[in-house]
Amino acid sequence: MNGTGGRADAEEHEPDYRFTLANERTFLAWIRTALALLAGAVAVLSLVPLEWGPGLRTSVGLALAVLSIVIAGIAPFRWIRVQRAMRRDAPLPVSALPVVTSVAVLVVCVLVIVGNLAG
Repeated sequence: MNGTGGRADAEEHEPDYRFTLANERTFLAWIRTALALLAGAVAVLSLVPLEWGPGLRTSVGLALAVLSIVIAGIAPFRWIRVQRAMRRDAPLPVSALPVVTSVAVLVVCVLVIVGNLAG
């Protein structure tokens, strides 16, 4: 028995190394995405000479920074869950990360459009 609701751990085996490497590449892609969003936040908050009001500039910059933190925080747990599922020949876990990222980027895009129309 383990500490996850009383069920016994499934037998684990080493998955094909190609799947492990693909899982690692996906993890690194999420980390690159987080870094790119953080770079966007820095650009909006300090580098890009936008004619936006301070509230909109701060909102966009903080949204990008928070999204970067969320992605960087969730990505390692997703990598671990996928690796564990592959070791157990279980279905891969569903992740909310792509949907959260898409919705957040959509919101930021709308804020940028509103900022450009208002400026």
